[in-house]
Amino acid sequence: MSVQDFSGAYQNSQPVKGPVFFERKELELILRLYGRKVASGDWRDYSIDSGNEAVAFCIFRRTSEAPLYRIEKRPSLARKQGAFAIYNQSGMVLKRGRELAPVLAVLDKTKFDVV
Repeated sequence: MSVQDFSGAYQNSQPVKGPVFFERKELELILRLYGRKVASGDWRDYSIDSGNEAVAFCIFRRTSEAPLYRIEKRPSLARKQGAFAIYNQSGMVLKRGRELAPVLAVLDKTKFDVV
């Protein structure tokens, strides 16, 4: 086989996309918030689900329940709506954005007590 045959074979093939993961800095921001909420007794467990389209960090109050919140990174929406989104238990989007820190600020707000 010549070099020309090899280069032609590779030009027609599409790059294989692997699963999506959080980057180290993103995971650090999420785990810092998670640690504060666990220390205050609000949250108790978490899970990370990774796929070819998105990765999700799910937060649970109790292990046997459905997740309270789902922090999702979907790179295909990065230019449109933003790659990061937070969903509540019913699936409603609480916040969406291009950067993770402002999106996480929604969950970091303190609770207000009605007097």
